[in-house]
Amino acid sequence: MFALAENGAGIFNPEMLRAFALFFFATITICRATEPRSTIPATAQATAPVDQLIPWLLDEDRQLRGIAFSEVILDTTGKHVFAFDRKNETDERVIKQISAALDETMRRMNASDSPIQKAARINEVSSQVEDLLRELLNTTAGLSCDFPRTAGGKIQRSGYPDLRIVDLASTRVFYLDPKLYAVGSRDSSFRTFYFEPKIATNKVRDDAVHLIGGFEHEPRKDNRWNFTRWDLVDLSQFKVKLKAEFQGSNHDMYRPEAIVATRSK
Repeated sequence: MFALAENGAGIFNPEMLRAFALFFFATITICRATEPRSTIPATAQATAPVDQLIPWLLDEDRQLRGIAFSEVILDTTGKHVFAFDRKNETDERVIKQISAALDETMRRMNASDSPIQKAARINEVSSQVEDLLRELLNTTAGLSCDFPRTAGGKIQRSGYPDLRIVDLASTRVFYLDPKLYAVGSRDSSFRTFYFEPKIATNKVRDDAVHLIGGFEHEPRKDNRWNFTRWDLVDLSQFKVKLKAEFQGSNHDMYRPEAIVATRSK
């Protein structure tokens, strides 16, 4: 399996090998869990992959931090993350155009008649910000902007990235992911960026410049939101960490044979 990974997208770095191992162990664990108990020897059960996986996950500080986002994208999609180049005429021009769109977006969001001002919670605003930026960028001379499509050609709003911008003259692609954050939380270690690698729903299908458009906002006061600044961030040097979690649905939990007490009206 490691040889296939090397041939497909270059040799993995140590961090990516460890991340790959996580999914390898998890896959083996799931397969083993579906085998009938009687077919698994006691010695094999004692050394099951999950017994190796858990200690490895607990060693998160050493194993799963500081992974280059550009490497994650390359190894999961085969696409390169380009750094913004200040000496590149196209990059300079497009960044100025995106900056103008961010200026106008913030102006419109702060307007008293903006639909965004009617939102009671800030997480209700995200899709409206994306729509506004898409509209502004798509009407900017020399640019096209749309929601990225999956490998199957479907538009999917959820997941990274939110917007795909193309400079028509050079065909250079820029991915833009708008974010909202509260005043005072700029240096917070709380997770605000997520990328879930999946083949069917992957939206990173170009070698591109990857950007975050972060809007800072004050707490809601007098039934209005006040956006105070924006930052355009180049993700080419961005470092991420892998957060592994075991998940289950309501269907998994509320099995009749597992319920030990209940009451209903």
